[in-house]
Amino acid sequence: MLIFLLRRLIQACFVMIIISVISFAIQGNLGDPIQQMVSVTASQDERNQLRESLGLNDNFINQYWRFAKKAVQGDLGTSFYYKKPVLEVIFQKVPATLELAFCAILLIIFVATPCGVLAAIKPKNPISRLIMIVSSIGLSVPIFIVAIFMVYFFSIEWNVAPSFGRGETTEILGLWESGLFTKDGLSHLLLPSLSLAIALMPIFIRLIRAEMMEVLQSEYIRFAWSKGLSTPRIYFIHALKNTMLPIITVGGIQAGTLVAYTILTETIFQWPGMGFLFMDAVSRVDTPLISAYLIVVGGMFVMTNTLVDLVYGLVNPTVRLASHGI
Repeated sequence: MLIFLLRRLIQACFVMIIISVISFAIQGNLGDPIQQMVSVTASQDERNQLRESLGLNDNFINQYWRFAKKAVQGDLGTSFYYKKPVLEVIFQKVPATLELAFCAILLIIFVATPCGVLAAIKPKNPISRLIMIVSSIGLSVPIFIVAIFMVYFFSIEWNVAPSFGRGETTEILGLWESGLFTKDGLSHLLLPSLSLAIALMPIFIRLIRAEMMEVLQSEYIRFAWSKGLSTPRIYFIHALKNTMLPIITVGGIQAGTLVAYTILTETIFQWPGMGFLFMDAVSRVDTPLISAYLIVVGGMFVMTNTLVDLVYGLVNPTVRLASHGI
């Protein structure tokens, strides 16, 4: 395990270096940040002085080296628009995004798992067939279409839940604000989290069904039936547990995708999270904030994949993590 962790740490550092180079390199292709930082009446000399003071006239290698030296000390730059360290700006928005992703994951777990198991146990049941039809449609419909329809029906037509904002929040231990503990906050969470969950739910329903059907045909399940074990024990302990390995792998990848999907969801629902902040930074050509966002999200991907590999070994102790060669 120690060798595996060391390898993953080295790999993570290498991946983060690549991410930092790419995220820093695209800054020059996003437009001129000086245009967003000065008034339209500013002279060319004032613009040139500001460009020189920010080091924007240096070549790429010098700019990146200066950026990398500060990055290892936890300084990814200062936002051109907010005039604050970019990590401070991003971390103010992280709780809202994590809250949204957490609720979406809960919906996926408690809806996709029973639906997938039911579709595998009784594949010819009308409900099972309906589940598969709906999941097929869900795979084909883009997330922004789902979100727009939910806003139209649930918010405008039926007035079930609000369509924008985060609602009332409460402070947790003086560290962050959460809407999970207020009625207004939960009502604002309903539509964006459901929209986000619907985007990924069909994948997990079909994956659980496929893996479950394969496991149910295995010899040890037949042996469990012959021993007279109870049906719930066979289905939900012996069979479902052995479908978890591929689901954990795909789930780890999709967890990173979930963060990417929040950009569309937060934009449509005006949810004040990281995704909405990123779109705002792009529109303002706030290049330090854009670069820092990509690095933070890349770090989330790396950490998620490492945790997935660790959980993989815990679920199935016969897997030797150190022998994976990754």
